Amino acid sequence: MMGQSPQPQSPVQDAPVAEAHASPVVGLARLLESRRGERHVVAIQDFPDPDAISSAMAYRELAEVFGISADIVYDGQISHPENLALVNLLEIHLVRFDAEVDLERYAAAVFVDNQGTTTHLTERLKTAGVPTLAVIDHHDPQDYLDPIFSDVRPLGAAATILSEYLQSGVILKLEPTDESHVRLATALMHGLHSETDGFVRARPPEYQAAAYLSRFMDSDLLEKVLCVQKSHATLRVIEKALGGRTVRNGFSIAGVGSVRMSDRDAIPQAADFLLTEENVHTAIVYGLLAGDDGREAISGSLRTNKSTLRVDRFLKDALGEDLRGRPYGGGRSRAGGFEIDCGFLTGDEDDDEQQRLKWQLYDRRIRRKLFRAAGVEDLDYVLERASDAEEEDR
Repeated sequence: MMGQSPQPQSPVQDAPVAEAHASPVVGLARLLESRRGERHVVAIQDFPDPDAISSAMAYRELAEVFGISADIVYDGQISHPENLALVNLLEIHLVRFDAEVDLERYAAAVFVDNQGTTTHLTERLKTAGVPTLAVIDHHDPQDYLDPIFSDVRPLGAAATILSEYLQSGVILKLEPTDESHVRLATALMHGLHSETDGFVRARPPEYQAAAYLSRFMDSDLLEKVLCVQKSHATLRVIEKALGGRTVRNGFSIAGVGSVRMSDRDAIPQAADFLLTEENVHTAIVYGLLAGDDGREAISGSLRTNKSTLRVDRFLKDALGEDLRGRPYGGGRSRAGGFEIDCGFLTGDEDDDEQQRLKWQLYDRRIRRKLFRAAGVEDLDYVLERASDAEEEDR
């Protein structure tokens, strides 16, 4: 009608039809448009890293454009000093899952930087009847969830994907004068930095994302996050890994015994350290973690500079999967991790001797599986079997 004021347009109304079929961000925008006013849970891995945290922040900003409120939830602990510094200095609001968190209040779940295999929230959300709306991840496809929207690409970081969404301007355009946008750009830059080993492993998409984010980020703030020193506990774990490692054909494998849950991130830092040794192309470090609920698990990290090693496949083949079909381990190019619930052997009433014997059992079995997958015989195990046979002959 003449004289009628124009209606406000949706962020995606101007997108060409051809682009809607070609661009993931347009597909996401159309989906979010149809979910206006909902409340979403953004599920990140149990022990979130900068890539997960920053990517979840980006989704929250994008969803807010459509009046969608999104809570970033994790079911574990943040223990790495840099991750703590990131959350504290950038004042990032995250929700740690506990009995008081009502998952049924969410209309949908979004998995960012994971595909449901690295968080206990997956089963909790299924039990609460929360459907999976979207999965945005850069790891190899896991085919564990059935989302409405999926953008799983083999890029250097999930932050690369989310930065691409922002750079397109389809949903949201970052403004250098908006403090929340500055914090987001700084967090995403940290995510890119951490996932690519300080951009040593970066590829053109990561450099393009970094160039874009550099226009909005706070360099001084990022420097403060990156300059956090290692704790005494982390150095002790590194010392244990160095002293207890076994090196075979370029593989360096070390069990570090019991590790406090608050020091869990010392394990990947120890793996990073072992990888720097001469003639080592792959380092794997693992330890026994005990949660506040008494649950025990073997947690491990793999780091490699061997380009032909398919990390995700290697860990899946070495460690298998649980009764629900969830792989114990997985990863991406150059890095991976695993967690194995200790099940019936768990018990917080164990004395020191029982704990020592339990760890010896875990250590021997995990190391044997890893060496077998690497095509290398564990010589310590061979000698041990020979010693046992000799004892029986006597």
